[in-house]
Amino acid sequence: MLAAHGTRSAAGEATLEGLAALVRGQRPGRRVELAYLEISRPRLADVLASMAGPAVVVPLLLAGGYHIHQDIPGIVADTGAIVARHLGPHPLLTSALVRRLATLQPADAVILGAAGSSDPGALAEVRAAARMLAVRLARPVTAAFASAGTPTLAEAMERARSGPAARVVIASYLLAPGYFHSRLEAAGADLVSPPLGPDASLAGLVWHRYDESLGNRSAA
Repeated sequence: MLAAHGTRSAAGEATLEGLAALVRGQRPGRRVELAYLEISRPRLADVLASMAGPAVVVPLLLAGGYHIHQDIPGIVADTGAIVARHLGPHPLLTSALVRRLATLQPADAVILGAAGSSDPGALAEVRAAARMLAVRLARPVTAAFASAGTPTLAEAMERARSGPAARVVIASYLLAPGYFHSRLEAAGADLVSPPLGPDASLAGLVWHRYDESLGNRSAA
């Protein structure tokens, strides 16, 4: 069971459906359903209620926060479902980000643009993802946030513009187009990479989290 946040963007929903299709394709014969926590349908609670048998819920979320610590546990309580770890940070996400930065130039400054959270742990995970990307790109990468969290996109852009970089590039640390990606596009960067979207590494990470959750249960 893939549990996505939800979006008012038709393109965002189509992107998540594309990711779900890739996940199905990597393990033919396994049932894979996509559901949402809010806004979009079907809702996770409704799909879980309609299922006969056990389920593993893999949150399609890049960092922790309210949905991980409160929302999903409340939804799956008494259903018998196992909840896997959310996706990030992970080297497979870094690989997907690098592929979306194929046109990066040596003198470019890079900002990792994320949605943001009021949860300090979630912000720390995004900053960890920025450090992983920095290692792969062999240059500094600043994590910045479109909503809650510091530095804000505007603050990060101001710092980058004050330096020697020829261009400022925002690497979108988002799964799909929608409200937050539009905020990244409006930040004034020279280039904004596409959302992570349907990607073989991302689909592989979903199955990694799935296997990890079953292994943890066996160990327990």
